[in-house]
This record gives sequence, C-alpha cells and structure tokens, in this order.
Amino acid sequence: MSTPANRDPRVDQAALSDQDLVDLHEKQLGRHPDDGARYRLLPIGILFTLSALILFSGTYLNRYTGHYSASIFDENAKPTTGAPVAVKLDPVAVGRKAYGEVCITCHQPTGTGVVGVYPPLAGSEWVNGPSSRVVRIVLYGLKGDIHVEGHVFNAAAMPVFGKVANSAYNWNDAKIAAVLTYVRQEWGNKAAEVSADEVTAVRTATGDRKEMSEAELEQVK
Repeated sequence: MSTPANRDPRVDQAALSDQDLVDLHEKQLGRHPDDGARYRLLPIGILFTLSALILFSGTYLNRYTGHYSASIFDENAKPTTGAPVAVKLDPVAVGRKAYGEVCITCHQPTGTGVVGVYPPLAGSEWVNGPSSRVVRIVLYGLKGDIHVEGHVFNAAAMPVFGKVANSAYNWNDAKIAAVLTYVRQEWGNKAAEVSADEVTAVRTATGDRKEMSEAELEQVK
C-alpha cells in the first residue's frame, strides 16, 4: 500500500512527544532550554536593594522624626543653637518648699515660732533688717541669746545650713537665697529678696567659722 501524497500536519504533530514539542517551541522562540528556570540576577538584586532601602528608611524615621511632635516640626519656630536653656525657677516657690521641709518644724507654718524657744520670723526686725545679717544666720547658724521684738529666745541653737564646715544641711547658695526671699516676703514681711550672688559673696568673704552670736550680728551692717 502506498503512502498518501497529502499528509495531514495535525497527524504529524500528534505523533510528537512532549519533549519534542518543547524543543520545537524553544527553537521557534530562539531560546535555550529552560534548564535554569530563567532566573536572572538583576531583578533579584533590585528586589533586595529596594527591600534594604525600605528597612533603612523605616528605622531612620522611627529614630529621628521625634514622633512628629509639633515642637520639633514647627516651621514658624525661631532659629536656635540647640544649647539647653536653663529654666528660671521662682525663688519664692523654691523657698516655700525648703521652708516646709525643715524650717517649719521650729518656726511654725505661720512664722510665729515658739515662745521662749524659737524666735518668730513674722514681723522680726532681724528678718526685715539688713539681708547680710540673715544670710549669716542661715549660712553659719546662731548660738546664744537672741532678742526679737523685746523678747529673748535662748533654748535652742540655729543649725548650720550653708556649704561650710560642720554644716548639718549643706544647702547651696541659691537654696539659702530662696528660703530667705520667701521668709522676707511672707506673713506680712516686706523686705527685699536675697540673691544667690549675695550669699556667695558673704560665704566667700567670711569663709568657714563657728555659729554667729547676737553681738556679732549687730556689728554687721
């Protein structure tokens, strides 16, 4: 039997194996066999690079944006050097706190003291007199009799508060100035405030010494 002259191409294709078909398609497409699954380094490299940039950006924003605080991202803010700004404290408020922690025990909340024992601060000629005297009293303490408004007080000594030898409290000059400012402006007292520089000047000029006496204080102008 002779082979038919006109062959049906569909019959020929059906006789091909799967691998033959793959080879034919690769040949038609002009590509090599898909042995490497066509993985290319360039797209993978771009993917990893972008992922690294996203990770870095997220970390940077989390650390340096300041949680997008309005105090940081304020386009109307004035230029600054970035140096810390010291907050000025109210000396009366600081003095009131110090008085309430220590002085109130002897001189009482009303500044009236205890008769015959602790002298009053309210209306006292010592408190309302020259600041150089009360600065020395708090810095170095007071021992012996003290007369206030014609009454004598001698049962207890005033402790040493300043940054000097044998100090019981070791208060700095600013704290002493604050508590004196508070006392000199409380309970009807009208004396001027005391500055830390003034306390420093007295302490520097006088140096370390024992408690003051009434007679010594009367010599201070």
